Amino acid sequence: MMKKAVALGYDPELDIAPRVLAKGEGKLAEKIIAIAKEESIPLYSSPDLVASLLKIDLDANIPPELYQVVAQVLALVYRLDREYGARRSP
Repeated sequence: MMKKAVALGYDPELDIAPRVLAKGEGKLAEKIIAIAKEESIPLYSSPDLVASLLKIDLDANIPPELYQVVAQVLALVYRLDREYGARRSP
């Protein structure tokens, strides 16, 4: 099965919704994942969500029908990031 990946970004001061920053399949997906790992960016796996996000143009906001599911993913990622960061703090 070919790897697929989508990177989202959201700046509440600039964006009305999360935007697609990068997307790809195969080698490009592997590169996106590698960069995320190198930069300690949390990863979340959801084949159905990735399939939907791959249809969105680069630098475009996600559509309203994906707001709820992406918000749930971002909340989980933020929570895990806070918990992980708290464990790593001296």
